[in-house]
Amino acid sequence: MKLKRCNWGNSNADDLYREYHDHEWGKLNLNEQYLFEMLVLESFQSGLSWATILHKRENFRKAFANFEIAKVAQFDDQDFERLMHDEGIVRNKLKIKAAINNAKMILKMEEAGSSFAAFLQAYLPQPIINHPKQMSDIPSQTELSKKISNGLKKKGFKFVGPVTVYSFLQAVGLINDHLDDCSFKY
Repeated sequence: MKLKRCNWGNSNADDLYREYHDHEWGKLNLNEQYLFEMLVLESFQSGLSWATILHKRENFRKAFANFEIAKVAQFDDQDFERLMHDEGIVRNKLKIKAAINNAKMILKMEEAGSSFAAFLQAYLPQPIINHPKQMSDIPSQTELSKKISNGLKKKGFKFVGPVTVYSFLQAVGLINDHLDDCSFKY
């Protein structure tokens, strides 16, 4: 039996893309480090293709201390300059600053006795399972992603617009938008 995938996960030329679709996208993972990684990657993806980011993912992991939140929160001007010269990642001044800032904001949540996962689950206590018939039925943002985006901005997060937040929620499995006929819809 041939496996069916969401249209975007069907790229025959890209094993990395298929692996991400089949084993990661839409699958619930609320590990704090993973949440931070996906928030950073989704914010860097803004304006670019996901394939570009996915193919630079290992470089991002090296550049951002394997997405260890406490380490990234301590990045200083020297780290910022190092990142701005790292050809293995997307060198965007605002996105790099946002990643460092967002690590600090997650630490702030932890210091207040909460977590990034708890913040998200306050909006989404249970994942949204939405298996549409076709890709055009998947929104780029929703009222919920707008609310979460506003909540994150109020907490001091950067580069977290409603479209980025919606993509992030899909990536970490808080929204599962695999198509109805996808073999990997979990």
